[in-house]
Amino acid sequence: MQISKTDNSPTNVTVSIEAGAAELAPIKNHVLSHFTRTVRVPGFRTGKAPLNLVEKHIDPQRLNEEFIEHSLNELFRRAVDELKLRPVGQPEITIKKFVPYTTLGFEAKFDVVGAVKLANYKTIKLPKPKVEVTAKDVNDVIENLRKQSAERQDVDRAAKGGDEVWIDFAGRDEKDEPVAGADGKDYPLIIGSNTFIPGFEPNLIGIKAGEEKEFTVTFPKDYGVAALQNKKVTFKVKANKVQEVVLPKVDDEFAKKAGPFDSLKSLKEDIKMQVKSEKQYQVDRQYENDIIKKVSDKSSVEIPETLVENQLMRMEEDEKQNLTYRGLTWQEHLNQEGLTEEQHRDRHRPDAEERVKAGLILSEISDKEGIDVMPEELEIRMQMLKGQYQDPQMQAQLDRPEARQDIAARMLTEKTILKLVEYASK
Repeated sequence: MQISKTDNSPTNVTVSIEAGAAELAPIKNHVLSHFTRTVRVPGFRTGKAPLNLVEKHIDPQRLNEEFIEHSLNELFRRAVDELKLRPVGQPEITIKKFVPYTTLGFEAKFDVVGAVKLANYKTIKLPKPKVEVTAKDVNDVIENLRKQSAERQDVDRAAKGGDEVWIDFAGRDEKDEPVAGADGKDYPLIIGSNTFIPGFEPNLIGIKAGEEKEFTVTFPKDYGVAALQNKKVTFKVKANKVQEVVLPKVDDEFAKKAGPFDSLKSLKEDIKMQVKSEKQYQVDRQYENDIIKKVSDKSSVEIPETLVENQLMRMEEDEKQNLTYRGLTWQEHLNQEGLTEEQHRDRHRPDAEERVKAGLILSEISDKEGIDVMPEELEIRMQMLKGQYQDPQMQAQLDRPEARQDIAARMLTEKTILKLVEYASK
């Protein structure tokens, strides 16, 4: 088989392949073996006829089509392996020559992962941060538990700090146009919780059930929705009811009601353990991300645009799914951000590029370190995942080859990251 490569760019190549009878004969026999299962040859049981007789009972055009498809796939795979290329996406195939079963010449144009220059990742060090749980951490959880179990009592007085006010509200901009997402019905808001727009909650002090109030709030310059940053919005608010929030006393009885605890001391010990576990998880993930970024920043790779576009699409799909949970459409989200779809994509492109680069760097390191996922490791993970889902449809999804490949790839990434952590924390 003759193979030659032309570099169209650092991330795009054209590979020319020509194969003769020696390479094509086994492929033809393989294709014919598929037909033996369906083609009937007089005098022979199904699947037992010689291949040369099977061929005589097959439509030549159908055989040629099957043969060409299998040949292109097999010869392309061999060429890519021999040239040590990393294809991205499907190749554009152009057949240049075909003499049935003796000669096949074609060109394949496709994107590839370009040159990768790895940093000396074994020498990159990063101190591992220690996790500490303070008394404030524990007290914050206690306060949240108190709020969850607090009693509410309707009061016929002006609202004050700490009260919960149930409000209808609607916001309009300086052009007296409704502001998307700045409205609600019978919304419970605790004055002083600082969970709403800065400056909104203090305006509820003094309001009584049944009263209406109008006031203007300036959104912060770093507000999450770009279209509302530094914007003045006038709210019309109606208080439906005012409730006094009565927090329970923090004692042993409180601990017993909060869970299987016999004292306040045992509750606090459990909270401390849980908080430490959560903090450790967050610190570990951030530590791993910091190491990956350090290695990635010191490495270089030629990234095909196809990979970046695919990553952007996945990020957008995740974002759209989250918006659906929040009851927002994609267009409403873009309007809130004050962006076109193209501008939104451009904003997230650097992040997509960084993710793709990090993934390629980790893949290169796993190859260099000889890291692999053993079949038994994958099987154990698959069984663990299946144990988490009782839904038959989800179980079937996990049995699909693509799911196994995806989970195997994740496991390989996990093992590679652990290797980097090992080097960095020595």
